[in-house]
Amino acid sequence: MPSVTWGMVQGKKEKLVSRVIVGDYLKSLGIIPDELESLELPSTVEVMKERVEFLQRLGLTIDDINGYPMMLGYSVRKNIIPVLGYLEKIGISRSKLGELVKNYPQVLSASVVVEFQPVIKFLRGLDVEKPDIGYVLQNYPELLGFKLEGTMSTSVAYLVSIGVSPREIGPMVTQYPYFLGMRVGTVIKPFVDYLVSLGLPKMIVARMLEKRTYILGYDLEETVKPNVDCLISFGIRREAIVFIVAQYPQILGLPLKAKLSSQQYFINLKMKIDAEGFARVIEKMPQIVSLDQNVIMKPVQFLLERKIPYEDVAKMVVKCPQLLALRVPLMKNSYYFFKSEMGGLVKELVKFPEYFTYCLESRIKPRYQMLKNKGIRSSLDWFLNCSDKRFEERLEGDCIEPESPAPSFCMGGKLELPACKILSDKEDDSDDEDEVLFRRTVAL
Repeated sequence: MPSVTWGMVQGKKEKLVSRVIVGDYLKSLGIIPDELESLELPSTVEVMKERVEFLQRLGLTIDDINGYPMMLGYSVRKNIIPVLGYLEKIGISRSKLGELVKNYPQVLSASVVVEFQPVIKFLRGLDVEKPDIGYVLQNYPELLGFKLEGTMSTSVAYLVSIGVSPREIGPMVTQYPYFLGMRVGTVIKPFVDYLVSLGLPKMIVARMLEKRTYILGYDLEETVKPNVDCLISFGIRREAIVFIVAQYPQILGLPLKAKLSSQQYFINLKMKIDAEGFARVIEKMPQIVSLDQNVIMKPVQFLLERKIPYEDVAKMVVKCPQLLALRVPLMKNSYYFFKSEMGGLVKELVKFPEYFTYCLESRIKPRYQMLKNKGIRSSLDWFLNCSDKRFEERLEGDCIEPESPAPSFCMGGKLELPACKILSDKEDDSDDEDEVLFRRTVAL
């Protein structure tokens, strides 16, 4: 009988021979086995072939395997199938499993009980809907490797501390799960602090993040700060930056210089609006930077076809840039009612281009009919630019009051509301300043 020592030596030699044979097989497929030296590999080519073919059926290529060859050390029955089965159970479709493994191959070595289930429980605790769990993990599978007491918990705690509603955390995770992996001290807090330094109260920043969580992904130094500087270089007033960001946060992440240059040239060419006028347009409607130029020209062409001079169209656009985003059929209906029923003059539209932004059926027609019944003739601004309650008060008044300036947004302070305040003086004294600013901004 062979001795024990001989048997051990012989076993090592057999393993070495088997490893060489398996290595040659992998090389024949184009797989580089160099990183597998420390792994326990199958003793036969048949078992390794089963692993490779299983991964290929998932949709992985040889290049994918070479990107993370450690996956060849995972048993199909003990590791891969239980993991994939659990992922499919929580909502990731079988057709998407291969893509998830490509993006996060470490998932194949994880423990369902020790690593996956606590993360799923944590996400459900944040009010992520059960049907959305699969969607969240498909987009950001790295979550499955996070420690609950680490970055995820601190990110959520910080956002709640600045005013984000705990009930909104779940929808935020579904919309942009990547913020759970962002460090508070180096990413989230500096971003929030910068927005606050522009003049935005934390409450408004919190509301912005609830609705557009993805802006946390904008690089502060490489994108956000240069974009703010870019706006100023195009003539945007510094005090207007806060309004632009509050109205259109996405502007912070755009390739802004190229877009502003293109739109400024186009608007100057087609509408003869100079650089200063263009800056005022962006201040009032920053979405113009992303508006397709064909879309912009349709309402402009409609106004020009109504025999409105170029210089008057330019004035209208600078005063009310929202004209550039209107649908021409709606403008056409409002214009024909204005001319045929109201008997208005074009100069009235030039003076109050906002007329086109009001709904014809629910606002313009009924209010005009009430004026007509009362025998009152007024400007467009007087009967349209007010609430229903205020309009009724005006109808009951003995005289037509002069129009008042529209509300304005002032950086670092409250909204100035000439003539007609939204809140009473008593409310102003009792409310926190940021709260008042937030409520008035939302009202606008």
